[in-house]
Amino acid sequence: MIRLSLLQFRVQAIIALAAMAAYAVLLVATGPHLARLFAVDGLDGCHGGGCANFADYFTGSLVTSPYSVLILLSAGIILLAPAVIGLFWGAPLIARELETGTAALAWNQSVTRTRWLAVKLTTGALTAMAVTEALCLMQTWWEAPISQAVADGATAGVAQSRFSQLDFATHGITPLGYAAFAFALGVTAGALIRRTLPAMAVTLAIFAALQVAMPLWVRPNLAPPDHTVNPVTSLGNALASQTGPGGDTFTLYANSIPGQPGAWLLSSGPVNAAGQETSTTPAACTSAGNTGPSAGANGGASPPGQGPPAFVACLASHGIREAITYQPASRYWRFQATETAIYLALALAMAGYCFRRLSRRPS
Repeated sequence: MIRLSLLQFRVQAIIALAAMAAYAVLLVATGPHLARLFAVDGLDGCHGGGCANFADYFTGSLVTSPYSVLILLSAGIILLAPAVIGLFWGAPLIARELETGTAALAWNQSVTRTRWLAVKLTTGALTAMAVTEALCLMQTWWEAPISQAVADGATAGVAQSRFSQLDFATHGITPLGYAAFAFALGVTAGALIRRTLPAMAVTLAIFAALQVAMPLWVRPNLAPPDHTVNPVTSLGNALASQTGPGGDTFTLYANSIPGQPGAWLLSSGPVNAAGQETSTTPAACTSAGNTGPSAGANGGASPPGQGPPAFVACLASHGIREAITYQPASRYWRFQATETAIYLALALAMAGYCFRRLSRRPS
């Protein structure tokens, strides 16, 4: 039975191997040059806190290079791989047997339905997980210079936090969960709808909806967030701008958290001295701009990453601070493991449903 399943699966396997080979050739052909750029920009021998400027230059220079396109292409391939697996591997698995009428032959031989489905699900799910994670590992190898630049403090250009939606979903172990879930979802949709094309459509819709809902509403709540209140004058921390008629209101949001590199910022906003949310500009600050005694050595120019220095300083003098809700960078692997476990649990639940549905189906 296992041998027969592998033979029936050979076309999908050959296509997957060909796609992986093409992807590997692309990365191997461009990876060494990316590593050389990393070294040329002074990062190869850089150590300590003085690497941030070199790292920013490196990641910023990649924006206008073909590597920015390759980064998006690579991420897109990994994001789409589970969906393609669910559509073309999972959805037809049972639906095609029912649609073509071959179920009566396949399920009335010496092999039981339970064993037939167990072998099919195991073969398909393990192959799907292996293919997706292999793509992920290849991309991780290729992006190693960029990841190192981010670790060195880069925030410009193609640099992304590990918690960013695109980076989190294409690195680590989460692609394993996505692949298993998409495959099981396709099989379940096929068992329910009994038609291949509608099952594929339903699989795509549900998988896409969950991939949107997870980072927006589920992932931020996988662990209780931390909270901090920081001075608005923290360098690189406050991005302030006046709004409303005459600048009588203002907005303020965080760009980073001092002492928490790589943290995932969930929300930020101004609070007054009493800790209450506020957006009303103090009267004395409405006319503050890029000039004044607080402008410093820049001759009135704003420091990188901050609002007008006189305005920011005026807010600080009136007790305005910045309240931030965040997830520390140290929780990255905890979030990876938790989200992967959720998707694997959903996949196992759907597999169990498929076993139950086939066992109750009349011969």
